[in-house]
Amino acid sequence: MKIKGLTTALLGLAVAVASCDGNSSLNKSVSNREPDAKYVGQAIGNFSASEWYPGGLLGTTLNVTAGCYEDETPAVSEQGLTAAFNLGEAAFERKYTTATAPFKGLGPAYLRSSCLDCHPGYGHGKRQSEYKSEFGNGYLLVIYHPVDGQNSDDGPYVAEVTGMPQTRATYPFLPPVDESKINIMWKNVTAMESGLPMTFPDGEEYNLIYPEVTIPEEAFNTSPTPYQTGAVAIRLESTIGIIGSGLLDAIPQDSIRDQYRKEAAHATLNPAFWDKDANDFAAGAWYGYDRLGPGRFADGTPAEAGTKLLKRFTYAMTRASLQDGAGANAIWNITNVSRSDRPYLYTTKAWAKAMSQNPDVIAAIKQDPSSPYYADGTDQGIQEAVLNLLDPSTNQFDNQWHNFQPEMSDNQYYNFMVWHRGLSIPRARNLNREEVQKGKEVFNRIGCASCHRASWTTTDDNYWKPEVYADKELPQYKEQTIWPYTDMIQHRLYMINGIHGSWCRTTPLWGRGLSRSNTGAEDRLHDNRARNVIEAIMWHGYSRESDAYWCTEKFYNLSKEERDAVVEFINSI
Repeated sequence: MKIKGLTTALLGLAVAVASCDGNSSLNKSVSNREPDAKYVGQAIGNFSASEWYPGGLLGTTLNVTAGCYEDETPAVSEQGLTAAFNLGEAAFERKYTTATAPFKGLGPAYLRSSCLDCHPGYGHGKRQSEYKSEFGNGYLLVIYHPVDGQNSDDGPYVAEVTGMPQTRATYPFLPPVDESKINIMWKNVTAMESGLPMTFPDGEEYNLIYPEVTIPEEAFNTSPTPYQTGAVAIRLESTIGIIGSGLLDAIPQDSIRDQYRKEAAHATLNPAFWDKDANDFAAGAWYGYDRLGPGRFADGTPAEAGTKLLKRFTYAMTRASLQDGAGANAIWNITNVSRSDRPYLYTTKAWAKAMSQNPDVIAAIKQDPSSPYYADGTDQGIQEAVLNLLDPSTNQFDNQWHNFQPEMSDNQYYNFMVWHRGLSIPRARNLNREEVQKGKEVFNRIGCASCHRASWTTTDDNYWKPEVYADKELPQYKEQTIWPYTDMIQHRLYMINGIHGSWCRTTPLWGRGLSRSNTGAEDRLHDNRARNVIEAIMWHGYSRESDAYWCTEKFYNLSKEERDAVVEFINSI
């Protein structure tokens, strides 16, 4: 945690906006050696004045130095939420334990003990060659039963481990998956399936790698194991950068519907989300009231039964409102720290059964009468307690075994969501430079903006929030023009060992050029297979079936000067 000079940042924003006087001389190319600070907030070249502020005036920090991903938005300070933001930041950064308040409740099975471990520097996870629960490893395992062959990206999650498979456990339990036995092998692409050469026409080469993950059956401490219920396939997914998430939450549903309609006119969209015949959202696009639970909107209106919110978060777009999105979910299921709206454990019946049958587990609990699993102290009593307390089908409801109390208070959860919704986007850089202006022109000309839509308007930002803190406000972003460079829609790239489910939301590009200074790496794509921007782009053209092949082919045929300009542009926004 660091002290942030947001008052100065707000003054800087005001001065920069006030200086936008429309001087025509600034609309000409300027020296590439000239620093950009004097041009912030002014139209220049083919950039408008507002493009310096990707998060709008309420969502952008002027800080572009190392650590800028941690900055709160000006909206946080304007609304008097800085203290809550800082407390929420502590919940993100601190490690959870089994007993030390206020960061207690870890386990009994978990993935990481700290959110920061998965999001180094608040950014995207880093590429790993070993699966270890250490700082920078943002990997989540995806373990599923493949359909249409072992190499299929599609198929249902295995039921024996959780959707986010846990690789750690608190004593005396064993982890559902023993992470020491997980093998990650990085392989080189020797030829593009699409036929695109791996040397650009001017002779410059590029190289692509991808992960292959294997887990032996003996690594699973479940009964049964996934291998006993069918063929098993494994994919990696890295954590998504969390900066600016509150601004994406503020994009109106109707605006996203318009974008779907625009793209559906010439492209095939995920039928689970878009009904082509009705020219409207399909049932799978909505997150219903029954999943959200009771809540209210920012204007105080209750979210009545029947309320539906549009899914927009995670690669697979499984979550709707940010307040029930990836972060709100992860603060519970990554650490397994319960709270009042989720007072039960994130476990599986198969793991509960295996632990209840493990003699070492039973023996260890027998030596500790203070354990909630001790029951009457007999082997049978302990076995029944372990089975029932760890089994999610019994422990989430009041019954004779339910003696777990919420470990994260409602106020702690509220502070965490102020922090999560309050993370800013750093301002754009180098928009005064010729190559960046050229890169924008080429980016649009070859069709990248077809999916990486540049801007959105947030309108009233009448966000949803759960009832557990519905009487408190969160950072709000009304009437802001934002520049995330995403269409908020899923597409397919058909990469080898691709993403589970095949469809993946277009990743926002804003702020990614500062990844190395904030996280120490610039790995990209869902599993960090791309080590730089060029590799990320070329993966879009691995297969001719890719929804972005036509755009990648155009990029491939650019001159080196134009390719470099596109990279500079992407790293500047």
